[in-house]
Formats: sequence, structure tokens, C-alpha cells
Amino acid sequence: MVLQNKVALITGGSRGIGKGIAIALAGAGADIAINFLGDQHEAEETAEQIRQLGRRAALYPVDVARQADVEKMVADVVNEFGHLDIAVTNAVYSDREPFVSANMEGFHRTVDVTMWGAFYVLRASAQQMIRQGAGGSIVVVSSPHSYIPIPTSMAYNMAKAAIDQMARTAALELVDQRIRVNMIHPGWIDTPGERKYASEQKIATVGKQLPWGRLGRPDEIGRAALYLCDPASEYMTGSSMLVDGGSTLPWWAKGGMGVPD
Repeated sequence: MVLQNKVALITGGSRGIGKGIAIALAGAGADIAINFLGDQHEAEETAEQIRQLGRRAALYPVDVARQADVEKMVADVVNEFGHLDIAVTNAVYSDREPFVSANMEGFHRTVDVTMWGAFYVLRASAQQMIRQGAGGSIVVVSSPHSYIPIPTSMAYNMAKAAIDQMARTAALELVDQRIRVNMIHPGWIDTPGERKYASEQKIATVGKQLPWGRLGRPDEIGRAALYLCDPASEYMTGSSMLVDGGSTLPWWAKGGMGVPD
């Protein structure tokens, strides 16, 4: 129970990667504040799973793209639990279209949630941790999209690249306060959100073609986040953890099909 008596706020925490992280941290002893925007029933189910682990859970239906609402959420978490020790910026939005013809409303929404939302949560959480004076841990869930220019995902690529630099800068600025900021770069993870872009058949087919032969699971990202929040990783800040089953390796070169000389 390495996170006993800790309180963690997880954005986008009701399903997918966020839920995987919430369950992992709760299993290690943390009480969980679940931010979500959408399915209330889904969020309640996640909260109940956390309570079954013997931990407290509370729900915060807040749009992270709204700075004032994020700041109020952090204050509400502290009022409910007494303090905030861990924050995980995980909430995202993404539309996939060629940038030259993209609907700009969706383009802006992607950046507002994925970049600005992460910043607002990082800032408000860090401010609270500084007031507490006891250090803390912030985990930024990024993506290989931050350095691989995936077509039709320009807004998401831009936003993820920005939060990588955000996390590194914050890590440096918060060293004196002993607040650690680290990143996770998940590969293709089997989550409900993937069904927005791909059919079940495509997910099954492409998953088998990946180096590890399958998509990743949310619980695997949860264990990565747990390590970054564990006091055992105290010497890590400004670091990135790639959890992708080898997907960003040049796997197309397997079997001698590499690029020509």
C-alpha cells in the first residue's frame, strides 16, 4: 500500500486509460477523485470498483477545457478529501481529419481539451501542492503522437507535442518544491475511445500485426502510472515512460523489409 493516505485526481478517469490508472492507484492505497465528462453511469461504476478496494472515490463532472472550472474542481477535491498529493492529466478529445479540410470547431476542441486542459490541471494541482508544502507527483499522459506525425491527427499531434514540453518545463520549475512531473507515452491501447476511429475488425486485425501481437491494456498503463507515483521512483522527474509493446520501433523492418541502402 505504497500510496496509503494519498489523494489522487485523475482527469478522464471514468474509462479507458484513466480508469486503468484510477484502479491501479486505488489498489495501492490512494483515494481517488474521478474527473469525467459524459456517461454518469460509467463513472459511477468506476467509483464503485474503487470503493470495493476499500478506498474513497468521488466524481467531478467537469470540462477540463474551462480553466475556472478546473480550479474549482481542485478546490472541491481538497474540501472533500483534505489534500491533493497526485494529479494525472489524462483527459483528451480528438477528431481525425486532414488539416486542410478539418472542421475547425473540432480542431480547436481537440487542442482546448488535450493541451489547455492538461495545462489547467497541471497548474491548479501544482499550486495546491505548493500550498501544502509536502511535495507531490503529477503524471502527464502524452502519446507517441507527440513525435510521430500521424496523418489526419494534426491537432492531436500538436497538443501532445506541446504537453511534453509543458511537463518537462514544469518538472524543472517545481524541483525546489519536490513536486515531480513525469510523462507516460502509451502505444495503441484497447479502450472504448478507439472505437471512434476503428471498427472491431480493424482493431483485431491491426493489433495482431503490432510487434507484441496485440493492443495494450489500460491496466498496463495503470501500473506505469503507479510506478511514477510510488515514492520508490523519487529520483524521476521530467522523465517519459514509453509503454507501447514496441510499436514505435521500426517494426516494418522485421523480416528483412528494411529501408533500402
